[in-house]
Parts: sequence; structure tokens; C-alpha cells
Amino acid sequence: MSGEGKVVCVTGASGYIASWLVKLLLQRGYTVKASVRDPNDAKKTQHLLALDGAKERLKLFKANLLDEGSFDPIVEECECVFHTASPFYFNVTDPQVELVDPAVKGTLNVLRSCMKVPSIKRVVITSSMAAVVFNGRTLAPDVVVDETWFSDAEFCEKSKLWYMLSKTLAEELAWKFTKEVGFDMVSLNPGLVIGPLLQPTLNTSAESILNLVKGSEKYPNTTYRWVDVRDVAYAHICALENPSASGRYCLVGAVVHSSEVVATLHGLFPDLKIPQECADDKPPMPKYQVSKQRVEALGIKYTPLEVSIKDTVESLKEKKFF
Repeated sequence: MSGEGKVVCVTGASGYIASWLVKLLLQRGYTVKASVRDPNDAKKTQHLLALDGAKERLKLFKANLLDEGSFDPIVEECECVFHTASPFYFNVTDPQVELVDPAVKGTLNVLRSCMKVPSIKRVVITSSMAAVVFNGRTLAPDVVVDETWFSDAEFCEKSKLWYMLSKTLAEELAWKFTKEVGFDMVSLNPGLVIGPLLQPTLNTSAESILNLVKGSEKYPNTTYRWVDVRDVAYAHICALENPSASGRYCLVGAVVHSSEVVATLHGLFPDLKIPQECADDKPPMPKYQVSKQRVEALGIKYTPLEVSIKDTVESLKEKKFF
């Protein structure tokens, strides 16, 4: 086990990606110091405490993204910090308070805590494709998005893309901060993450699949950038264990229109009521490509989309979401 005797930190550990990351880290022998908002909330922690190795090597800590210094005791003795904590939802009444402040100030607070600990060799930030493609550039089948693309904060703000704005500002700040102080950081930029759920609560990205199998009459005219949660969690491990890992990594297994997802669902689950009709009669949102070059060099092989969709639906069903 490559992580034996090593201590790492995961922020926002009860989240969708983070829960899988904690699971993989424990499997590899790491001791994990994990932050959650309330360690006494069984709904948020029970699935973590039930993981193999948790009893011996998982330590839960209370921390709030907006409280400066609250991550100090959590990152002590760690050699790597995975900062995954950041709110992800689209329906907000006050985007600054609900999304932007936790993402930006939270990232700064975690990085400031890391600066105080000499043992920390690397910080791995869970960013998003939301911080990559929202810049007004034309997307088309022959366009290849790669790690040199950055979303534009002004474009996001004008377009009222609040989640995209929060992730863009947070990643920009993280790069500026770590470059100024000479700190080793890797940023992972996953698309919309699907796959089986470890946590008992419904997350925003899995909800996109749930909406298609709960008897909706129509499917959205949307192009998705999808990636499996297990691949994203493993990419975090690779970003720690591969000394040559650096910079940004776009994590997108497949770019597909929702009509293709609907067709896959029809084939996999013929008994479910899957929508047959698009929500509007506009031209389909364009597909494009996302470069896999850097991710493959890191050692990631993507789970086939059909497998991810099947496992997501079965997990949602098992957890009685429909």
C-alpha cells in the first residue's frame, strides 16, 4: 500500500467526489484527516466512518470555509492537502454569499493554513470545467478544449453564470497565491461528475441523471461534459503520487448531447419512463472535444459513459431517490 505511514488532508470530505477520494486513500493505506461542517451530523459522516480502514485511519474535524485558521489543525503533519470543498448548485438567491465567498475565501483560507506546515509537499485543488470553457469562445465539433483555456470572470458575471464565476475566481486566486509563494499546486478540472453515490444525499451532478429517469416528459437541449466519479477520485491520487504531475488537468470522459444520454438510458432501462422529446426545437447545442493528452500521461483511463450512466441509475435506485 503506497500510502502506508503517510498523512493527507481532504476538505469537504462528505461531498460526492471527496467521499470517493477518502475511500481510495484509505484503501491505499493513507491516514486521512478530513474536514466536515459538523462531525456530529450522522447523515454527513456515517458513510465515511463505515469505509474500510476508517476506524484506524480516518480522523474527522470540524471546519468552516469562511473561518480563517479553522483548517490549521487539520493540515498539520500532512504531506498533501486535497481541497475539494466548494458549494455546487445552480439555484441561488445571493450568489456572492452562497457560492463566490465560500469558493474564493475558502480556497484562500485553506492555502494560508497550508503555508504554515513545512511537511506539505503539494496541494491538489478540485476545480471544474466551469473554470475552463465559459469565455465566449465558439464551441464546435472541430474545436479541442485543453488546459490552456480559462473561463472569463467578466463573461460569467454578465451571463449570470454564478457557479462558473465562483470556480473561475477560486482557481485564479489559487494559481496567483501559490505562484507568489512558490508552492506546488495541481488543479483538477472535472466536467459534470456521475457514477455511484457513497453519500446518502443527492448531489447536483447526479441529479441531472435522476431528472431523466423520474418520468420527465422532455429532455433538455444541453451538451454535457461527463466524467465518472471514480476516475475523478483516482485522478486526485495520481496528482499526489506522480511526482511529475503539474499544472491543470481537464477531466472529461465524453462530451455528448442529452439526446444521446436518453438513447443510452432507453437501451439500458427499457422499463423506465425516459423522455422522448427535446424541451425546445432549437438546433442541438454543439458538441466539441476535450483534450485527453495530459490526463492520459497522468495515468487515467476513463470509464465508458454507458457504464457510468448504468451505475448512476442503479445507485440512485438503491438509495431510493426514485
